[in-house]
Amino acid sequence: MNSYSEILNKLGPCGLNCSKCFAFANGDIKELSSELKKSLGNFDIYAERFIELLNKPVFKKFPDFKVMLNHFATVKCKGCRNDECKLFSACKVKQCSKDHNVDFCFQCAEFPCNKHGFDEHLAKRWITIQNKMEDNGVEVYYNEIRDLPRY
Repeated sequence: MNSYSEILNKLGPCGLNCSKCFAFANGDIKELSSELKKSLGNFDIYAERFIELLNKPVFKKFPDFKVMLNHFATVKCKGCRNDECKLFSACKVKQCSKDHNVDFCFQCAEFPCNKHGFDEHLAKRWITIQNKMEDNGVEVYYNEIRDLPRY
């Protein structure tokens, strides 16, 4: 069981799990991408050869795949509470939660509001997450989602 302070280091004030984000420096996506990058070694040469040698045109896409893999393997975000969000530049939740002295939006007397900066899809998700945390508790919510993919 994680302590409340450990949970705060993983969940942003919006309730999204930073530790499952592709931009999170200590997350699964970075770790697995780094391992795959290491395991592939100098695969570029082979990918090029496999196009004709194995008659597999899919290997033409390896350079694009490698760009994504490199991106995932080199991210540096420390999480919303310890860094600026690397994903949602329009997000205003972190500052708003500080201004209102709350850990999560549902703890604010003004929730739900329009101060978040999210598009309509993320705003709906944000409200759902906040309601779950308010109804069931932050710890219960975190334990339900901690091993689930964020996306």
